[in-house]
Amino acid sequence: MEKEFDPYLRIDDVAVDRSDVEMLRAIDDCGSLSGAADALERSYPRLQQRVVELEEAIDPLVERTRGGADGGGSSLTATARDLLARFDRLVAAYEGVARVDETVLSGPVVDRDGELATVETAAGTVLAVVPADAGTAAVTIRSDAVSLHAPSDAPPIEGTSVRNRFSGTVAWLEAGDAVARVGIDLEGGSNGDDPVELVALVTRRSVDALGLEPGRAIVASVKATAARGVAVTNRDGD
Repeated sequence: MEKEFDPYLRIDDVAVDRSDVEMLRAIDDCGSLSGAADALERSYPRLQQRVVELEEAIDPLVERTRGGADGGGSSLTATARDLLARFDRLVAAYEGVARVDETVLSGPVVDRDGELATVETAAGTVLAVVPADAGTAAVTIRSDAVSLHAPSDAPPIEGTSVRNRFSGTVAWLEAGDAVARVGIDLEGGSNGDDPVELVALVTRRSVDALGLEPGRAIVASVKATAARGVAVTNRDGD
């Protein structure tokens, strides 16, 4: 399995890593800690405890409101948004000049479980965080959120947060000194069109470990919470 980048911010005795950033962004997206816990498939008490730990080391990150007509909720403070921006700058510096590509897969929402929706795309079904009112969604997958595996080592879909798994073939590879961009032609399209291309950003070490080269069979996986969708409307506004 390809282990992706693990940058972190050290603040006093606390390390802020990708998991913490995912948590804060899920709180922002869902508007509550409980919704974020459900979307991330994490324990609510543990998520709440982690917020407290970070706030003790940094400053208030989540502003909570109670009651009212909308039933209350949670939103990020300016400190939290600054923290996310700092982390993004760290990731950009860590990745050097490597370009972070985005693959967009669109289609109708065919099922929903809370904040997570199943979207039928040309590459097959994709589980993603999608707005509740979306009937059709465009799902964006960043190349640095894609993990690559040898077909024999691919993780199971059920029972894990890695709910999106795509089989495909390496189409091209662009290697730098430390990282590489990998283009993957995905299988599984249902309409017979040309293969859908997914781009992954991996380390050079993983290129060697996985034997990546054009024509190599590969499995790409993406956490449901790393696939983000926006509602798509047609020109008539329907």
